[in-house]
Amino acid sequence: MRSLLALVLVFGSLLPAWADKLVLVAGGGDGGDGSAAAQARLIQPFGLDFLGETLFFVEMAKGERLRKLDATGQVTTVAGQEGVKGNAGDGGPAREATFNGLHSLAVGPDGCIYLADTFNHRVRKFDPQSGTISAFAGTGQKGFSGDGGPAVQAQFSGVHCVAFDPDQKNLYLADLDNRRIRKVDLKSGLVSTVAGNGEKGVPTDGARATKQPLVDPRAQAVDRQGNLWILERGGHALRVVDAAGTIKTVAGTGKPGMGTGPALQAALNGPKHLCIDRDGTVLIADSENHRIVRYDPKAGTLTPVAGTGKKGAAGLGGDPLKAELAQPHGVSVHPKTGAIYIADSTNGRLLKIVRD
Repeated sequence: MRSLLALVLVFGSLLPAWADKLVLVAGGGDGGDGSAAAQARLIQPFGLDFLGETLFFVEMAKGERLRKLDATGQVTTVAGQEGVKGNAGDGGPAREATFNGLHSLAVGPDGCIYLADTFNHRVRKFDPQSGTISAFAGTGQKGFSGDGGPAVQAQFSGVHCVAFDPDQKNLYLADLDNRRIRKVDLKSGLVSTVAGNGEKGVPTDGARATKQPLVDPRAQAVDRQGNLWILERGGHALRVVDAAGTIKTVAGTGKPGMGTGPALQAALNGPKHLCIDRDGTVLIADSENHRIVRYDPKAGTLTPVAGTGKKGAAGLGGDPLKAELAQPHGVSVHPKTGAIYIADSTNGRLLKIVRD
């Protein structure tokens, strides 16, 4: 028995230890369209999502484009013109269209890419098959109107995030300046409010979400239990609306800071995006802390996933917790592999966490 135990210990010690590794997906170079991923120049990549094996992402500010990284490893632009702001092109070729402040995107059940055209106060749709762009929600005029009616005739004010529910029957929108989360039913095309009453403030735990204020809802995601997770940038908090429609705060102190551990005591700093991991935990791009963190609903804890908290670009190829990020604005999970992808925005690169 002792000799068998010794053999187990010896051979066990020879097996490689599994460890997470942060690697470059694209960006960091100065190449244009058609460049290999590692040589491509990316301009403030924000939201990202997957259509099959193709990774789509949007660029903010001087980018103003929808781009893709395909299976051949090349980065190309599919919608928008570099650095050109505008609100034109619906019904025509997407490459000739203009946008204003692209923040987020979501791949729909129809294979189209839904775009949060933030400062145009609308959502637009890119069809990869035809290469055309079209209107989906919002008139382009800043305001608040339209609940109960067609989304394309509604008014929004700063659509910062778009995300589908797991069944892809509804598209949820972070209508930030209106301090609401709204949704569009894909079958009917009708829009409604699901959280926020338009006033600024911290919601009361246990109250009905549509009757409560929000500080500034920046991003949202829906899990398989029907919970709506809301991330607030200036509120420095994560909140959740359960399937019954009641809201509560689950992470963050409401003040900027950087913490881990019990989630309501762990400070966030200007968090910008979130997604649901395959185990039901919530991944958060804690942007001004230059890190990715994980909220575990069962344990009620906040734990680090990537980033030291120091703004920088060092550490690729090693432990994600020892690497530096610079204002990450997007985080997404590959639907097949489960790998975590990060839009490391100020560094102009896309990264992913893989198993060694």
